[in-house]
Amino acid sequence: MLRRSASFAVAGLAMLGTTSQTAAGGRAVECYEPVRAPAVYDTVYDDVMVSPPGQQVDYTPPIYGTRERVVMTVPSQVTYEVEPAITRTVYHTVKVDGGGYSWEWRVIHGRRVLCKIWHKTRYERVAETVVIQPERTRRVVIPAQYDRIAEEVLVQPEQRRVIDVPASYQTVARRVLVREGSSGWRRVHIPRHCQD
Repeated sequence: MLRRSASFAVAGLAMLGTTSQTAAGGRAVECYEPVRAPAVYDTVYDDVMVSPPGQQVDYTPPIYGTRERVVMTVPSQVTYEVEPAITRTVYHTVKVDGGGYSWEWRVIHGRRVLCKIWHKTRYERVAETVVIQPERTRRVVIPAQYDRIAEEVLVQPEQRRVIDVPASYQTVARRVLVREGSSGWRRVHIPRHCQD
């Protein structure tokens, strides 16, 4: 770089000398023109990480359904009932008095006398309750009662699955400087007829 600066300085001095000679009516011996080389760039493609690797949890909620089932709401019971006796009224004639003779005092024509009296046999119709079937205790079984009920049941439990997510990359283009631009002097060829 130091050498290039020195050559630029020499060339500048030469130009100044040439210019002053030309302006003074002298003959051009050497001529230079400024030259600039532009900087050279290239496109470089890099893979850059967009997102780092990680883990993702895949969650599936539980699934519920409805199931119908028969349940006992009232259990069976045993009770006892008393059945009253079955009776019937029967009527029949019975002898109340067997009849015959008896003595008893009576008053006849103002005189009290003892008389022998004849009595007839007396019968009466009486009612009698007859038991046809005696009282008894009967065992009664009350059956159980059942009902259908709907209940919520778990069909499939919840599921959690850990998934490894790899890193994500993306290709990014960027411009890089291959060669810096430079400036200098280039000698210009002067035809002979232009030198005079």
